[in-house]
Amino acid sequence: MSFFAALDPLLVLQLLALGLCGGFLAGLLGIGGGMVLVPFLTVIIANQGVEAGLAVKMAIATGMATIVFTSLSSVRAHHRRGAVRWDIVRRLAPGIVLGAALASLGVFAALGGQALALVFAIFVAFSATQMWLDKKPSASRTLPGPTGQLAAGGGIGFVSGLVGAGGGFISVPFLVWCNVTMHQAVATSAALGFPIALANSAGYALAGQRVAGLPDASLGYIFLPALLVIALASVLGAPLGARAAHALPVKPLKRLFALVLYALAAFMLYQGLRAA
Repeated sequence: MSFFAALDPLLVLQLLALGLCGGFLAGLLGIGGGMVLVPFLTVIIANQGVEAGLAVKMAIATGMATIVFTSLSSVRAHHRRGAVRWDIVRRLAPGIVLGAALASLGVFAALGGQALALVFAIFVAFSATQMWLDKKPSASRTLPGPTGQLAAGGGIGFVSGLVGAGGGFISVPFLVWCNVTMHQAVATSAALGFPIALANSAGYALAGQRVAGLPDASLGYIFLPALLVIALASVLGAPLGARAAHALPVKPLKRLFALVLYALAAFMLYQGLRAA
């Protein structure tokens, strides 16, 4: 299946809708789209004739790859407001790259799609609980030294690489706990999303080079037609979500979205247990 042959009209419509929704939610609630994209991408990719376990891995990889593009517009907006702590980004980025390499080239490649579906389900359920409770961690310490920040970046990059998420649900609480203001923590987390996505995507592309059963229109584990359409659509959807954030009550929306995340976690748990 060539790249253009894969872009049949129904698939394009599905991916456009998914990208618009993911971008809108990212702009509305300040979250990365990976947790929303992966369950739907799993179904879409499986419908292309890809084996179920492999479809999970491709969905995680493709969802992460879209963050490479969507994070750029988010970082640009935060940088204009002077909210990004680039000093923190520089210190966490090396650990993020190391953690991402360990996850995407090592553990992700070694684990089966069913195991990754279970890991994804647990992480999304945890993230949904965070969003439902909407509790802000108390600032109780300062940022650790170079070794501690290397380790923290490694943990963020590693977990993100296993579940295809941008890391905001880990990095924002960590930064706030370390006495970074919430505004700066969100902006800095958005900036960290780019090296997380770039490093993990490179790992997925390399790790999947010799995997059997991948469609021709893929780069390693990344399904290129989905990456192209979703990236374009999400960039259009994000500004709409950001505009809606100023007009709609965000806290009730967060709780509604938490319920959606619980449903997506249950779906991925079912996917993992069914094929186990």
